Amino acid sequence: MAVRGISDPDFWWHLRTGELIVKTHSFLRTDPYSFTRFGQRWVNHEWLSDVLIFSVYRTSGFAGLMVTFAAIIAATFLLVYRRCPGRPYLAAFLTLWGAEAATLSWGARPQMFTLLLAATFLLIIDRSDERPAILWWTVPLSLLWVNLHAGYALGIGLLALALIGAGLDAAFGSRQYPHSAENRRALTLAFIASLTVVSLNPNGMRLYSYPLETLRSRAMQTYINEWFSPDFHQARYVLLLGMILATLVMLTISPRRLSCREILFLSAALFAALRSVRHIPVFVLIAVPVLCKLTEGCIERYGSAWLLTPKPRPGTWRTAVLNAVILAAFGTFTFARIRYVEHQQPEIEAERFPARAVQFICSQHPTAPMLNHYSWGGYFIWKLYPNYRVFIDGRADLYGDSFMNNFAASYYLTGEWRRLLQTWGIRSIVLPPDAPLVTALESEPGWTRVYADSQVTVLTEVTDSRRNH
Repeated sequence: MAVRGISDPDFWWHLRTGELIVKTHSFLRTDPYSFTRFGQRWVNHEWLSDVLIFSVYRTSGFAGLMVTFAAIIAATFLLVYRRCPGRPYLAAFLTLWGAEAATLSWGARPQMFTLLLAATFLLIIDRSDERPAILWWTVPLSLLWVNLHAGYALGIGLLALALIGAGLDAAFGSRQYPHSAENRRALTLAFIASLTVVSLNPNGMRLYSYPLETLRSRAMQTYINEWFSPDFHQARYVLLLGMILATLVMLTISPRRLSCREILFLSAALFAALRSVRHIPVFVLIAVPVLCKLTEGCIERYGSAWLLTPKPRPGTWRTAVLNAVILAAFGTFTFARIRYVEHQQPEIEAERFPARAVQFICSQHPTAPMLNHYSWGGYFIWKLYPNYRVFIDGRADLYGDSFMNNFAASYYLTGEWRRLLQTWGIRSIVLPPDAPLVTALESEPGWTRVYADSQVTVLTEVTDSRRNH
């Protein structure tokens, strides 16, 4: 399920950044890619992910990246499965349900490291009820996480909620969840130590505030699809809606009761998922084991526990041969799937990104500065840098809310939309043909179309000498 073509718009600037870090043996602390933010401070919180992405690409190409990130995703849901009661059948079914609901965010992107580490933190927290010392693993994992992705804040948040939940369970005298004083002490020390090691990254103390600034960005919530709230009118969110409703129903009818920690985790994750599509996988990581636990309680109440586990059967040579055939068939299918997706990658790239327009730009060299579409900036960084610097790309935090609002005003012809073109001296436009800005400029004598296809229109400003001629 996780082997898929590379289509994330940000993948390309991650790839270029990893290449620059590896080849120059230095961190990128300022922006090298855009002419609108060139030389300004850039919080490259994903630097280690970028290095890993480029290193895999350099050694094994797109196929290696597809397999690597598919393995990361598969490992994430293996940990979800391990946390579920009701293994193997009930846990397997609900894990697959959750995985399918979370596929919208899958891909070759640093966020997958955050999902894997979040699943690891949740497993550690679960196991710490019996073995509090295991919580010390969160400290080196936090150090790794903060250098892979700013999603490290999720791990810190999980530790904080676990500590609050343990305190509430102790305060209310819950016999079902008797968190010991040793467990609460270990949670406290692990939280403090994990929070302390956050500063051990190339950006230093800046990483403490960065995740909160990203979450508070109004422009990102307004313009970037994965930061939108899920629209349950769309079929792709039906599985998520079903999981939410199933969890709420089971909370009312199941004889099992949740701990304060589980309630806090579930409430926070549900709020995050309803706020942004980007957080749906986090909700799945937390909701699947909870739903499994509640459902198992209902099944046991109605005397159907035999549905949860297979009947023990003696092993025979026939079952061994059958298992070997199944594994061989699955391995063959997986290999064929990888080869097929790798073969389709050029088509995926051409469908999602302006590949033909890039060929035109490389051959005809339209005049810079060039205004490009937000979703194409990363692709241009990989294909055109350093010959061209981009106007904007997926690093929304670098550009800021004001800049993105001005870009949107220019794109949609609202307010003083010409000011952006004049401020930056734009000489070429590379946007979708249906962009309102393209329609407006094509009707003016100062601009001419030099390239067009179904994806892209390239306009260049006509100089006085060309206009007179």
